[in-house]
Amino acid sequence: MEIRPTSNVSSTSAANLQTNNTASRTESSNSIPVDQVDISIEAQSITQANTGDIRADRVAEIRTQIASGQYDTPEKMEVAVARLFDEFA
Repeated sequence: MEIRPTSNVSSTSAANLQTNNTASRTESSNSIPVDQVDISIEAQSITQANTGDIRADRVAEIRTQIASGQYDTPEKMEVAVARLFDEFA
């Protein structure tokens, strides 16, 4: 992995930062930095190995509920808040 700091970013361990400028760095000081993440072959294979547990039908159902505004209900919010408080207790 190659890490190149840009502008006010001092360093990072998970991203490869590059500028979106093909001209020489001395020619233009107004280039806009662009974040770029390169995922290794090993990480890609781990991700692909873990997708067997995903139920596509359930994911599609939840996406439909979210899009229609029916997924977030007061009851679900109460359960989520209660679980959050349990984490801190």
